[in-house]
Amino acid sequence: MKFSEAWLREWVNPPVATQELADQLSMAGLEVDSVEPVAAAFNGVVVGEVLAREAHPDADKLSVCQVNIGAEEPLQIVCGAKNVAAGMRVPVATVGARLPGDFKIKKAKLRGVSSTGMICSASELGLAEQSDGIMP
Repeated sequence: MKFSEAWLREWVNPPVATQELADQLSMAGLEVDSVEPVAAAFNGVVVGEVLAREAHPDADKLSVCQVNIGAEEPLQIVCGAKNVAAGMRVPVATVGARLPGDFKIKKAKLRGVSSTGMICSASELGLAEQSDGIMP
């Protein structure tokens, strides 16, 4: 049976690290086969708020978003998700971020428009096998 550590800690929460908790469960007679992360490792991802969304001037399926991540200036990010809208809080991979699969985010031009980051879906963060747009 699989269950999350967070769920277990809702019921019992000893002040020990994950591996020590697994060891204690085994010593209590509960077999722990493995401890697995929920998602692959990633870094450089922050929460941002979409301030504005406009249609891309040279692409029907892309939009140009202004995203506030708490920096001095909002980021301009070209996005292909259909469900992105102003006011949404979204995961943003900043320039230099590493996503699962050793995918590094770089500043780029997409159809002539500068993009300084990436608005991420659950699948791009390794949290789901498939997704139909960005994580709201």
